[in-house]
Amino acid sequence: MTASPPIPDTERARVQRRTVAVLGAGQVLGGVAFGATLSLGAVLAADVSGDDALSGLATAAVTLGTAAVAIPLAALARRAGRRVSLTTGTAGALAGVVGVIVAASFGSFPFLLAAFLLIGAGQAANLQSRFAAADLATDATRGRDLSLVVWATTVGAVLGPNLAGPGETVGAALGMPPLTGAYVFTIVAQVLAIVLYLSALRPDPLALAIRLDTAATRGSGRTIAGPDRPGLARYAIFAVAASHVVMVSVMAMTPVHLLHHGADLVIVGLTLSLHIAGMYAAAPLFGILADRWGRVRTILLGQGILASSLVLASVGSESTSAVTVALVLLGLGWSAATVSGAALLTEASTEDRRTRRQGISDFAMSFVGALGAIGAGIVLSAIGYGGLALVVGLAVIATTVFAVLVRTDRVERVKGRAGAGA
Repeated sequence: MTASPPIPDTERARVQRRTVAVLGAGQVLGGVAFGATLSLGAVLAADVSGDDALSGLATAAVTLGTAAVAIPLAALARRAGRRVSLTTGTAGALAGVVGVIVAASFGSFPFLLAAFLLIGAGQAANLQSRFAAADLATDATRGRDLSLVVWATTVGAVLGPNLAGPGETVGAALGMPPLTGAYVFTIVAQVLAIVLYLSALRPDPLALAIRLDTAATRGSGRTIAGPDRPGLARYAIFAVAASHVVMVSVMAMTPVHLLHHGADLVIVGLTLSLHIAGMYAAAPLFGILADRWGRVRTILLGQGILASSLVLASVGSESTSAVTVALVLLGLGWSAATVSGAALLTEASTEDRRTRRQGISDFAMSFVGALGAIGAGIVLSAIGYGGLALVVGLAVIATTVFAVLVRTDRVERVKGRAGAGA
C-alpha cells in the first residue's frame, strides 16, 4: 500500500499561485533599491570621490556584489529554504542602503563602494525570485509563472529612478546628505519586503518541492523534477549569460553615445525607459511562448531579436531614432532568452542539482555583465558604437551554434540508447 502524497495537486497549484503573488510583490519592493541605485549611484560616486571618472564604479560594485552573493545565497536556499535566502539577501540590501547614507555623510568613497556591494545582495535575491517561482511549477506553466515574477520587476525598476525628486525633499526635511533622500523610500521598501517574505512565503516553495520530489522517489506520487539533462542545463546557463553580456554592453554605452551625438538627457532617459520596458513588460509573453513553443526555440527567438537589434544599432548608429528602436529590441531579446533560459535550467536539473546550478547561472550572468560593462567602454573608444554592436554579436552567434550542438548531441544519445536496446 503506497502512502498518500504530502499534498494533492490542487493544493500545490493553490500554493504556487500564492507563491507567485508574494514573489511578485517582493520584486516590486526589492526593485526600488536597484532602481534608485541605477539613477543615483553614479552621481553619488562622482560626488563623494570628487572624480567623474569613478562614477561607473557604483553600478560595477552592485553587479560584482550580485555575482559574489549568488552562489552562497543559492546554497542557503538549499539548506534553509527560499524564505530564509530571500530575506537574507534583502537584509543585505537594506544594510547596503543604510551604508550608502552613512558613507555620503562622512564622504568615504571606499565605504560607499562597500555599501553598493551589499546592495548587490538584494539584486541577487531578486534574481533568485524567478527561480523560486519555478519551484512548484509544472512543465506546462513554468515559463509563465517565472515570467510573471520577472514582469513585476518593471514596477520597481521604473519607480526607483523617479524617487530622486521627492526623495530630495524628504531628505532635506530630515537633514540627510544631498542625493540620499530617495534611499528613505528604499529603506521602507526593503523592510516591507523582509516582512513580506517572512510572513507570507509559507509554505516555503523550495522546501515543499523537495518534500514532493522525495515522496515521488519513494513511489508515492509524481515528481516535479524530471531526469537530469546536464547538456541542456549548461546551454541554459550559457545562453542566459551570453544574452546578458550583449544587453549590458550595448545598454551601458548608449547614454554616452547619444550624448556625444547631440541628444539631450530627456532623450537619453526616454531611450533607457523604453529599453527597460522591453526587458520586463513583455516577459509574460515570452514565458507563455516558452511553455507552448519550447524553451530552446524561445531562446533562439531571443537571439534573432538581439541580432536585429545589433544590426540596427550598427547601421543606424548616427540616428537617435534607430538607436532607440535598437534598445527596445535589445530589451525584448534579453527578455526572451533569460525567461526561457531560466525555465530550461530549472527543468533540465534534478532536484538535488537545481539550486546549485541556479546559483552558478546568476553568478555567471552578473559576472559577465560586469566584465561587459567595463570592456564595452574600451571597445567603444576603439571602434565606436556600431563596432561595439558587431563585436558583441559574437555572443549571439555562439549561443545559436551551441543550441545546434546541444540538439545534435541529444539526438545522437537517443539513437545510441535505441541501438543498445535493439
